[in-house]
Amino acid sequence: MIDLNDIAIFAKVAQLESFSRAARALGMPVSTVSRRVTVLEEQLGATLLQRTTRRLNLTEQGRAYFNQCNDPLGELYDAERALTQVQRKPEGLLKVSVPVTIGQEPFYKFISSFLRTHPRVHVDLFVTNAFVDLIAENVDVALRYGELRDSTLVAQRIGKSVRYLVCTPDYLDGRNPPSRPDDLREHQCILLNGRNNEAEWEFVSGRKSIKVPVSGPVSARDHQAVSAFTCRGHGIGFLPSTFCDARIAKGELVRLLPEWSSPEIFIHTVYPTRRFLPSKLQVFLEALKGWKSPLWIPLR
Repeated sequence: MIDLNDIAIFAKVAQLESFSRAARALGMPVSTVSRRVTVLEEQLGATLLQRTTRRLNLTEQGRAYFNQCNDPLGELYDAERALTQVQRKPEGLLKVSVPVTIGQEPFYKFISSFLRTHPRVHVDLFVTNAFVDLIAENVDVALRYGELRDSTLVAQRIGKSVRYLVCTPDYLDGRNPPSRPDDLREHQCILLNGRNNEAEWEFVSGRKSIKVPVSGPVSARDHQAVSAFTCRGHGIGFLPSTFCDARIAKGELVRLLPEWSSPEIFIHTVYPTRRFLPSKLQVFLEALKGWKSPLWIPLR
């Protein structure tokens, strides 16, 4: 197998018509340049350069070989420069996958701000609860909740979420508030990803843990919908603390069973490899770390 480096060395010698000038341009000893060209000639079984004490000329075979090799070498150098530029400057298409819970107006505002900061980056956004194969779909990065199934991917924690039980004061009119998690069986609950309007909520309090089956009038695919129906008094919601805190302080929501909450759920950025990350992905990951999401508490 002929070494492409030897072809590139030969091409530089042919262009400059000198071993010494080619050696300076390539940052190599003259002896190395001469030896690599000799190796190439031996592998080809042809004399490419006619050497004299005063002059260096291409043979007929050398001229034909140089003409065949020069354009492809130029294309390879152009490809290398283009790839290097993409790696160093944030530009090009960035494919991002997020679940429906994240793919809402606050995240769109984040993407909008990111695009204004990096106008040469274009975002292709996958908003879906379906599992996306990052490699098969050529996706650059995904945001995912909870435990990760694919250990071959690179994952970084960027935040965590804890959910509280909340409802409106109006919902409690004429109802006994729950005094323990099991009491939720008797209440209307607004569900996230519930099947047949039923779900199982997990609670922790110190070292204690319990799971309670719940049901209710509405099941939705994202926290925005759950919060909307909770705030309209249709039932008890199990919502992120980042959403609840301000509304509890204003009296718009009441926190129930304050000694109980969900287990911590971690939010990850997931991407195929940590090697040679393009600049567009690097700046996106940094922007995500600095974003104050209404759905999770950032990790510092």
